[in-house]
Amino acid sequence: MTENKAISKLSKVDKAAILLLSLGEADAAQILRHMGPKEVQKVGTAMAQMRNVHREQVEQVMSEFVNVVSDQTGLGVGSDNYIRKMLTQALGEDKAGNLIDRILLGGNTSGLDSLKWMEPRAVADVIRYEHPQIQAIVVAYLDPDQAAEVLSHFDHKVRLDIVLRLSALNTVQPAALKELNDILEKQFSGSSSTSRTAMGGVKRAADIMNFLESSIEGPLLDSIRDLDADLSTQIEDLMFVFDNLADVDDRGIQSLLREVSSDVLVLALKGADDAIKDKVFKNMSKRASELLQDDLEAKGPVRLSEVEAAQKEILTIARRMADAGEIVLGGKGGEEMV
Repeated sequence: MTENKAISKLSKVDKAAILLLSLGEADAAQILRHMGPKEVQKVGTAMAQMRNVHREQVEQVMSEFVNVVSDQTGLGVGSDNYIRKMLTQALGEDKAGNLIDRILLGGNTSGLDSLKWMEPRAVADVIRYEHPQIQAIVVAYLDPDQAAEVLSHFDHKVRLDIVLRLSALNTVQPAALKELNDILEKQFSGSSSTSRTAMGGVKRAADIMNFLESSIEGPLLDSIRDLDADLSTQIEDLMFVFDNLADVDDRGIQSLLREVSSDVLVLALKGADDAIKDKVFKNMSKRASELLQDDLEAKGPVRLSEVEAAQKEILTIARRMADAGEIVLGGKGGEEMV
C-alpha cells in the first residue's frame, strides 16, 4: 500500500486491517474468532502490508465503520484457511502468539475444523500414522489448496493410496465422522460435532490435484492411470488447467486480468499456447496488448518451474473468483451452460 493511499482507494480488506490494527489485542481477537481461516488470512496479509497509515485514514475508517454498523444488528462472517504466518508477520511473534491462541482456542471449532487452521506439514504429521481411510477422510475434509499441500508431505505411494480412496469416497457415516471428530478434539480445543457426511469423490480429487505441484501431479496421474484408466480420465476431465482459460468468456477474462499483476502474467504466458495468448491479447486495450507482447518478446529464457508457479497463481485467483461467483470457469471441470 502506498503511504498516502486515499480512503476511497482502500479495499474493504484494507479497511478491516486498519480497524483491527487500531483496536487492542483483546478486542481484535474477539472479532477474528468469528471469522474463518481464509478471511483471517486475507486480513492478516493486508495488516502485514500496512505502512505509515495516516491518522486521517484511521479516523475515516472508524467513521465509516460506525455508519455501516449503526443500522445493523450484527456482522455475518465465515469461511476457510489458516493465518499463523500472516499474523506473526503483521504483529510480531510475541504479540501474535496470544492473539492466535485466542482465535484458535476460543471459537466454535470442531476437531476436524481445527485442522484447517494448521500448517499443512503439521496436518500431515497428525494423520501420518493413521489408517489410510482416515487419511483420505481428513484430506477430503480440507480445502483443496490445503489438501494438496498436505499430500505433498507424503511419499508417492501414500499419496496415490489417499487419492484413490478419496476418489471412491462419497459419504461417511455420521457416527464414524463423529468418532473421528472426537478423537481430534482430544488433541485440539473445540466444541460440538459436525453434521457434514458428504465428502470426497472424483470431483474432490480433481480439485485437490489442481493445486499440486506439476512435479507431483504428473507422476500421480500416471500411477492412477496405470491402476485405473477410467478413473484417471474422470479426474483429468474434471481438472481445470491453465489451457482451459481459453474457454472462459471475455468478460470473465477481463475480470481476471484486473486481478493479475503484469509480471505474473508475462511469466505465465511464456509457456502458454497461442490460444491463451490470443484470448488475453484480445481482452486488453490495444496499448496494453502491445506492451504485453513487447514484454513477452523482451523476456529472456525462464525456468519452467517459474512459468508453472505463475500459472498456478493465476489459476488460484481464477478459482477464488469462481467460488465468489465473479466469473464462470469453462472447459474441464466447468459447468455446462444452457
